Amino acid sequence: MNKINGRLLSEVRKSKGLSQDDLARKIGVSKVSICWYESGDRTPTLENFLKLADTLNISLDELSGREVNVVAEDETDYVVKLPKRDLEILSELKHYPKLYDRLYANPVRIAKLIDKRMR
Repeated sequence: MNKINGRLLSEVRKSKGLSQDDLARKIGVSKVSICWYESGDRTPTLENFLKLADTLNISLDELSGREVNVVAEDETDYVVKLPKRDLEILSELKHYPKLYDRLYANPVRIAKLIDKRMR
């Protein structure tokens, strides 16, 4: 089994408003186990892997860091692999055309500006 994506696990858990202790109770493990999963020090059992995915409402592929195939809309031979969460970010950005255009023109600069403002 692939190792769990600890960074993603932590991000999704927090986005759902759950503490490590909350998530641990929901899937029947200790808070320390969640901490280990998020740090990458331990890999959950298959049963707990499934419980995590179900509880957080994410796919096993996502939770393990596997990528999603993307095919161009016009069905050309263009194929890229992206994590599902990256696709969600891109889809959401398209709702903000000005931001999307600026990111497209200079992604490094704009990402640094956003990061700086979030501190």
